[in-house]
Amino acid sequence: MPRFHYIAIEASGKKSKGTVTAESPYAARKQLRIRNIHPTSITEIGGTSDKTPLFSIFARSNKAQVIDFTKQMGTLLNSGIKLTESLSVLTMQAGDVRFKNALTDIRDRVITGESFTDALKDYSDYFDVIYVSMVRVGEVTGSLGKSFSTIAGFMEKRQRVESKVMTAMIYPIVLVAFCLAAVLILTTVVIPRIAKQIANTGQELPWITKQMMNVSHILTSWWLLLVVAVIIAIVLSAKRFLRTERGAYVRDKFVLSLPIFGPLIKQRVVSRFASTLSTLLGSGLAMAESLRVVSEVTGNSIMKQAVKKARERILAGADIATPLRDSGVIDPAIAHMVAVGEKSGELEMMLKNISENLESSTDVVIERLSAAVEPLIIIIMAAVVGVIAYATILPILEVSATQF
Repeated sequence: MPRFHYIAIEASGKKSKGTVTAESPYAARKQLRIRNIHPTSITEIGGTSDKTPLFSIFARSNKAQVIDFTKQMGTLLNSGIKLTESLSVLTMQAGDVRFKNALTDIRDRVITGESFTDALKDYSDYFDVIYVSMVRVGEVTGSLGKSFSTIAGFMEKRQRVESKVMTAMIYPIVLVAFCLAAVLILTTVVIPRIAKQIANTGQELPWITKQMMNVSHILTSWWLLLVVAVIIAIVLSAKRFLRTERGAYVRDKFVLSLPIFGPLIKQRVVSRFASTLSTLLGSGLAMAESLRVVSEVTGNSIMKQAVKKARERILAGADIATPLRDSGVIDPAIAHMVAVGEKSGELEMMLKNISENLESSTDVVIERLSAAVEPLIIIIMAAVVGVIAYATILPILEVSATQF
């Protein structure tokens, strides 16, 4: 029987941790509630769900599973099938064990009368704050099927944008990795062997080959391990700093100020903001609540602060365009479009148009960058490999010349 690790709040208000054995996450929660302990997190330990498959690299990601689940839920609910029955059908056909256990727990809790939204909230690995917020609107308004269809379209659109960026990065990454492997093999294996054989003949090594030998000594010495350890320590310290609010702000400020990639990243941030806010408003979520959700998923601390200020202004009865303009992330022209949409009552449509225009512009920039970066990488790597090859071949040619 599976065991679960839980984080809970006792009746006295004290936070507690522990493990419990039960047939399912729902059964584990039920056991804890009987003991007057209110769990805030339930995680399965051991069992089949924690084992990594041999070919896990080919396993479907959480995002792909959730998109399929969302599309099918929308189809079933729009066809008039009840929520509990739809959950039962999709639970049975779920292939991933962890996702199937999550759906089983959600279904069981809904059957016992618990809110569908509250059940989803406990599985943030699959259902983020945007997802839960839109489901809550559908559950309250009785249009759950429409909400699922909207969520599915939104998730697929976001995945397409992310896939374009990843696809553009694959070729340069593979090329750089291949060239670095070739450089390491030449400098640590090939050149030392050739240099040793030439040294045995008494022939002096060329200057460039000596420099390559120095590089080889560095790469194969214990000093390299020390350098790597220092680099790892610096990286870990930097990651810890970047997790802080101040660190995230410094990182995002630096990234947005980059000469070439800064404008591209800025466009993606604004496009994500406009698309998310438009979708949330279209689903029926109130403006203040929509801005709260957007601030949690914007992915940029500067934009997050701007959205929070915009929410405060909305609650105070003011406009949202001013803090967005003052943030420096959104261009004045886009901020003006937001202001026009807000005054005309067509903010949702205006945000949708902004998102589509920025996505089209981003696609063009990505294609141009990819077209420029790929040949540049090839030229640089060819020059590096060419120098190493020259340092390898030159002593062989000199030895051959002295023998004839």
